[in-house]
Amino acid sequence: MENYEIIKKIEDFSERIIELKKTIDVDKIVQSIAEDEQLMVDADFYKDMQTAQKVLKRVKENKNNIASLNKIDQLLEELEVYFSMHKEEEADLSAEIEETIATITKELGDFEIKMLLSKEYDDCPAIMELHPGAGGTESQDWTAMLFRMYRRYAEAHQYNFEVLDYQDGEEAGIKSVTFMITGEKAYGYLKGEHGVHRLVRISPFDSNARRHTSFCACTVTPSVEETVDIHIAPEDIRIDTFRSSGAGGQSVNKTDSAIRITHLQTGIVVTCQNERSQIQNKERALLILKSKLYQMELESQEKKIKTASGEITQNTFGSQIRSYVFHPYSLIKDMRTEYEEYNVTSVMDGAIDGFINAYLKSSYNVR
Repeated sequence: MENYEIIKKIEDFSERIIELKKTIDVDKIVQSIAEDEQLMVDADFYKDMQTAQKVLKRVKENKNNIASLNKIDQLLEELEVYFSMHKEEEADLSAEIEETIATITKELGDFEIKMLLSKEYDDCPAIMELHPGAGGTESQDWTAMLFRMYRRYAEAHQYNFEVLDYQDGEEAGIKSVTFMITGEKAYGYLKGEHGVHRLVRISPFDSNARRHTSFCACTVTPSVEETVDIHIAPEDIRIDTFRSSGAGGQSVNKTDSAIRITHLQTGIVVTCQNERSQIQNKERALLILKSKLYQMELESQEKKIKTASGEITQNTFGSQIRSYVFHPYSLIKDMRTEYEEYNVTSVMDGAIDGFINAYLKSSYNVR
């Protein structure tokens, strides 16, 4: 790397760091940490556990943000020292300079993306559902592949991955699945996965090895159990019990532990059968229903605003957001942001950060 290129990198990093510090207001964050820590030493702090947990979460997040900025500042200082020595020909530090530039690029980029996650429910866990489109076994197998992709993504980011409802496909794959991913900014990062995912490949189920197209609809909803007051009256829902199906050990199918809740006014149906206890399944199903009702209300408000302003509305759930082509060439392309990846194996192993980051930087990030 030439000296002028290194200088340009240092100037670019410096400008972005200054802009970040202005955006998040470092002095205000430091003051907020001090005020919250003062609250934490109060003898009555833990009497209201819900408020206490919010304060503890805010302190942790603020401290993490300060630590990230300090780390980036330190890396930039190291880069400037390396470059000074390299420029004066005191030592050949080309390798160290390039390695530090790569590290700063990643750390700074990740932090900038994180700062985009400031919308009201970005902190919430993400409840995700996968439903295969028409095509039977083909689409159900595609659904299983996406399910694995999101599980691997959660594992890579050390998120908690909890299956809430799982129904096996008739011959292979998954008929439907609902799961919750919990971790820092989980919904914020995953909300852009909402939509229809399309696969083109040579079918492993076709003896003539023909090319097939499969679809899977993915819905992403914030888990709003503790953040939104949504009242569901007993007369508004119908609760049915049935025997669990699928993997689960010796206790499966012996008791009617699975729960199906139907919201009579909207027609929304939620099922949960992952827990062995009927009570636990009911609690989980009500949580999903509550989140779905809230999401429906949000989308209704957004539609009214867009209609009033003359914007053309799109049915996000019904629109194709990403195309996965395995044959005759290898390419995964987001139809909204135009972001592309050619390493399909890596993406299907959960490396979807590029798609997520491109979405968050785009004008589509409005949810």
